[in-house]
Amino acid sequence: MDNTPRFSGGGDDCELMQQKQEWAKTQDMLKSKLILEDDFGWNLPSMGSNSDQSNANNKGNLKYIGGVDISFSKEDPSTACAALVVLDAGTLEVVHEEFDVVRLQVPYIPGFLAFREAPILLGLLEKMKTNNQHFYPQVLMVDGNGLLHPRGFGLACHLGVLADLPTIGVGKNLHHVDGLNQSELRRQLEAKENCNKELILLTGQSGTTWGAAMCSCPSLSKPIYISVGHRISLDSAIGIVKFCSNYRIPEPIRQKSIQQWVAINSEMAATFSSVMWKILVIAVAIAALLIPSGEGKFVCRGKCEDIRDCDNWCKTAGGYPQGGQCVPPLYQFCCCIE
Repeated sequence: MDNTPRFSGGGDDCELMQQKQEWAKTQDMLKSKLILEDDFGWNLPSMGSNSDQSNANNKGNLKYIGGVDISFSKEDPSTACAALVVLDAGTLEVVHEEFDVVRLQVPYIPGFLAFREAPILLGLLEKMKTNNQHFYPQVLMVDGNGLLHPRGFGLACHLGVLADLPTIGVGKNLHHVDGLNQSELRRQLEAKENCNKELILLTGQSGTTWGAAMCSCPSLSKPIYISVGHRISLDSAIGIVKFCSNYRIPEPIRQKSIQQWVAINSEMAATFSSVMWKILVIAVAIAALLIPSGEGKFVCRGKCEDIRDCDNWCKTAGGYPQGGQCVPPLYQFCCCIE
C-alpha cells in the first residue's frame, strides 16, 4: 500500500514558504468544519462505578476505542510504521490491528505535521471501514495534539475532520502557545499532593483553555497533554483518557506503540532477509559460471533429466528456479547446470 505523501517543495526557501502558505489555507478551510463539543451517539464508559449505564436518551454504550500513530525506525529513518489499534471499551483488550510500513517523503515542518502523517492514517481508517466495519472505532486517540497547537489545529483535529470521527489529541510534549510554558506547569504539578490522574487545565494568557495536563503515574516529570480533536468536548476527552490510563500512556496509544515496535522490526528483518536472498541468488549464479560446462548438455544431479525437470522439482521443494539452478540449491532434488 503506497500512501506516501509527496512534497512539492525542494530545498528552495521560496518554494518552502509557498508550500507552507498553501498548507495554512487548507488548515483554515478544514478548521472551519471543526466541532468542539460532544457530537456522538454513545455513552461515555463508566468510571469504575457499578451503576447501570442505561441512559434516558437511549444511546448505546461506547464499544470500541482506537489509537493511531506513525513511528520511525531508528535503523532507517526513512522507514515508518503507521498503526491503528482498536480496543474493546469494556475490557481494554485489543480486538483489531491495522499496520502499514511506509516511506514518508514529506519532511516534518513545525505546525504542519498533519500533512506528513494524516494521509497515511486516513488510509488505515478507510481500509478498516471497508474490511472490518464491525470493529471500526467510535472514538480515536491520536498520538499528537489537537487544539493544543500553534495554529489551533493539530493532527488530531485534521484527522478527525477528514475522517468525520470523534478524536482526542494525546501529546507527550507541551506546545508553548498563548503563554503556556513548561516551568509554570511543573510548578503547578509539584503543588499537587497526589498526582494520580490529577489534572491541570492549560489556560493561556488569552483565557482560552487549550487542553489539560494529566499525571497518571507517580512521576511528575512526564505528564501527558490532552486536547480536543474533533466532535468531542474537553470534559469527555479527559474522561475517556482517564478511563483508559493504567499507565502513563493511555492503553489505545500504549498498545499501538507496542505493536508498532513489533511490526517495524519485523519489516526490517524482512528487508534484511530480502537482501540476503539477492546475495544468495548472485552467489549461485557466479558459482554456475565457475563450474565447467558439459558442451551444451545439462549436467544433472538428483532426479532431473533436463532444465524443465529441474525447475519443476525446484518449485515442488519450495525453491526458486533460476535458469537451471534451484535457489537455494536443493541438492536433494536436483541442480542442473548448463
